Amino acid sequence: MPRLPRRLALRPAARPVLCLLPLALVLVVAVRHRSVLIEGFGHLKSAEWPWLVAAATATCLTWVAAAVTRQGSVVQRLPARRLLATQFAAGAANHLLPTGLGAGAVNLRFMTVCGVPLARSSAALALYLLAESVTRLSLLIGLLIAFPGALQLGGLLPEGAVGPLLLLGIGAVLCAAVAVLALVRRLRAAVFSFLRTAFGEARSVHTRPSRALALWGGSLAFPLLQAAGLAAVGRALGLPVSPTHMMIAYLAATVAVAMVPTPGGLGSVEAALIVALVAAGGPVAVATAVVLAYRIITVWLPLLPGALTLGALVRWKVI
Repeated sequence: MPRLPRRLALRPAARPVLCLLPLALVLVVAVRHRSVLIEGFGHLKSAEWPWLVAAATATCLTWVAAAVTRQGSVVQRLPARRLLATQFAAGAANHLLPTGLGAGAVNLRFMTVCGVPLARSSAALALYLLAESVTRLSLLIGLLIAFPGALQLGGLLPEGAVGPLLLLGIGAVLCAAVAVLALVRRLRAAVFSFLRTAFGEARSVHTRPSRALALWGGSLAFPLLQAAGLAAVGRALGLPVSPTHMMIAYLAATVAVAMVPTPGGLGSVEAALIVALVAAGGPVAVATAVVLAYRIITVWLPLLPGALTLGALVRWKVI
C-alpha cells in the first residue's frame, strides 16, 4: 500500500476516537430528532409492505450507483468491494455532517489510501459532484418539459424569497470571490492549478468509454433510484399522486435544498419534500406521512449500520 503523506496519515491514538465518533454522532442526531423517528415509524405500520420493500431495494441500489459513479470519476481502478462499502459508510457520514461534506471527506480519504494522488482525488470528487448536479438538474428539466402540469414550482419557494436583496447578496458574494482571487496571488495560483488538474482528469476519464459510461450512467441512475424510492413509499401509503409526479416533486425539492448546509438535509429536505408533494396535488397530511416514512427508510434505518461500517473502515485502515 502506498505510503501516505505525513499530513494525511492518521496517528494511531486518533483511530479509536474516530471509530467511536460516528456512533456518538448517531446518538446525538437520533435524540434531537426522536419525535420525527417516533412519528415516522408509526406511519410505517399502516403501509403496504411490498411497496416498502421496493423502496428499500431502490435505496440499496443507490449505493451501487454511487460506487459506479465514483469509479467513473477516476481513471485508476478502485477495489470494488471496498468502494461499495465506502459508499455505504459515506451515506452515514453525509447525514452526520453538513450536506456533501461527510461523503466527500470519506471518499477523498478512500481514494488517497488507494494510491490516487491528492490533487487527482480532489479533481475526481469535483467531477463527481459536477456530473451528479448536471444529470439531476437535466433530469428535472426534461421531466418538467414532458409533464408541464406535474408541479407548480412557485409553491416550492416562500413568497418573496427571490427578490432584489437575494440577487444583490449573490452578486456581492461573486464579486468578493473574484476580488479575493485577483488580490491573493497564492490562492489564485492554487485555484488555477486545481482547475488544470481537474480538466486533465476529466479529459482522461472521457477518453475511456467505460469510465465515461460509469460516470454519467451512475449519475443518472442515482437520482432516479432516490425518486423511485419516494414514489414507492407514496404508493405504500396511498398518496393520490402519480408516481411520475412524485418523482418530479422529489427532484425539484432536492434541487431546491441542495445549497442548504444542514447535516444530510435533515429538516430542510423534509420540509421541501412536503411542499413539493403538496404542490403536485397531494393532501398535506398524507404527504407528511409519506416524507417521514421515506426518510425513515432512506436515512434512519441505514444510519446505525452505516456508522458501524464507517468505524470499521477506519479501524481496518481502508479510509
